[in-house]
Amino acid sequence: MAGGAPRWHLQGVALPDGEPTELWVADGRISTEPVAGAETLCTSGWILPGLVDAHCHVGIGPQGPVELDEAYAQAETERDAGVLLLRDAGSPVDTRGFDAHDELPRIIRAGRHLARPKRYIPTLGIELDDEALLPEAVAAQAAAGDGWVKLVGDWIDRETGDLAPLWSDEVLVAAISAAHDAGARVTAHVFGEEALPGLVRAGIDCLEHGTGLTDDVIDLMVEHGTELVPTLINIENFPSIADGASRYPRYAAHMRDLHARVGATVRSAVEAGVPVYAGTDAGGGIKHGRIVDEVVALHRCGLSAHDAVGSASWDARTWLGRPALQHGTSADLLVYDTDPRTDLDVLRSPAHVLLRGRRHA
Repeated sequence: MAGGAPRWHLQGVALPDGEPTELWVADGRISTEPVAGAETLCTSGWILPGLVDAHCHVGIGPQGPVELDEAYAQAETERDAGVLLLRDAGSPVDTRGFDAHDELPRIIRAGRHLARPKRYIPTLGIELDDEALLPEAVAAQAAAGDGWVKLVGDWIDRETGDLAPLWSDEVLVAAISAAHDAGARVTAHVFGEEALPGLVRAGIDCLEHGTGLTDDVIDLMVEHGTELVPTLINIENFPSIADGASRYPRYAAHMRDLHARVGATVRSAVEAGVPVYAGTDAGGGIKHGRIVDEVVALHRCGLSAHDAVGSASWDARTWLGRPALQHGTSADLLVYDTDPRTDLDVLRSPAHVLLRGRRHA
């Protein structure tokens, strides 16, 4: 970024603090000290760290894995929506080459999904014939990812005709310990109720979806410090999933019930103090670039407007170990003409998008 990188001067109100601020950008980094020759980008507005999609699949499309040019376009779509940091919650496509592209969002990868045979979407995960192989597979994916590992916690069991766990409680303890020993955190796809207690008691760091949460499990999550990424805009698809599963009436009824109570479920988790972050599950059936829809949905489920924005910005960055608006850090930030906390739809129209200090339309 040195040499030809633009230099910027920004004035406005910084979020989350809400205090007037003056920032400069040079060599792609934020400075709180004046920078000679900086062009004034704004003299007013609200400045906040770039948005975060905490559950996003770059490299997956409606038919499964996609070619790298399509994955590139997916990442561009996220950037143009103001999403400058992605937690890719499992993908069979190797996008590490994207790290060399300054014009693309930063990606934190979880490697590939770990599942059992015929217990997840074909072609996406690594299928283990024997659950005893899970700790070793977790260690391998911890090495392949960026500090995260993704388990498939439950899926339809066609023999019983309903959602059921993939792993025993004992192997989960060993597998999650293997990830932690390798310095990685673990998250899990989980829709139903049955798999949840074992995952949380085993020390899992995060749950994806979590539609089957009960008050008892929410209490366990608070006790263990487990986070939640509910992917609410994906849960909107549950009725159509049920419609396509007429061969499994128990499963279809279960999915409709989980959908019907998801708002109350997430509200209970929020009120209990479970940390909740915004993730869209983009890729597959969810289009990329919909992070604001998820923020709005989280607000409806009990997060204040301030916290809903934070769940997709400053709070999410802290959780993922990435900086916000700090001196010397990468200039990944957004500027809005009005305060997005007063109208969340404002998030759809950033006046300025800076990624690594470079401005994007």
